[in-house]
Amino acid sequence: MPTLHAIIESLFSELGRVLSSSLVRLLVAAVLGAAIGLERQLRHKPAGLRTNIFICFGAAMFTILSRQLAGTESDSTRIAAQIIPGIGFIGAGSILHTRGSVTGLTTAATLFVVASVGMAVGGGLYVTAVFATALILIALAVLGKMESHFQLRSLLNTYQVTGRSVEAMLRELNQILDDEKLTMHNVHLAPADLESRVVFAVNCERDEHNALTIRLHESNVFSSVTFVGSAEHE
Repeated sequence: MPTLHAIIESLFSELGRVLSSSLVRLLVAAVLGAAIGLERQLRHKPAGLRTNIFICFGAAMFTILSRQLAGTESDSTRIAAQIIPGIGFIGAGSILHTRGSVTGLTTAATLFVVASVGMAVGGGLYVTAVFATALILIALAVLGKMESHFQLRSLLNTYQVTGRSVEAMLRELNQILDDEKLTMHNVHLAPADLESRVVFAVNCERDEHNALTIRLHESNVFSSVTFVGSAEHE
């Protein structure tokens, strides 16, 4: 019959094993989440370093807790299963819809797969988690550069035009954009007695931007045409 000292030693040994395993998994989840988050942070995306760390860490934490707190093996997946709709809710909040233009899809998808990496780490699947992280980084960095190089990604370009009449400028802009099969977004009007101003954005590729710029400069309605800048939307 085991003595009290042996029982205590066995309990402490088991507790140490559980704690060390859980702590290592949480640490690995934080590191992998940070690797993906750093790439997002360097590209100035809304979901950056801290967001990805928290999501990966939290997914691993919930996965570990689901195993530790479950009464039976069949119950061990119930808590972890709620991670998916929870991350879906967060991802939906990062998607913006503005007059037919959708932004934030890549950010939402990244958050979704980062949570899956955290779940894999929480389940002890280290090799799977590391491989998935490497694949995610390749897709974000390498494929992103390929899209830009081959002009596969459209940009949200912002323009400013000035003229005497806001109504006349809007009619001219609508006619030009209809001819070029483009849609105007985020329109800002600044009427004035001497010179009115219209600032608008267009979702277009490089060739479309060049053609639109030429059409704007050729118009006699605008006193000046200025390209404000462009922004990627994923």
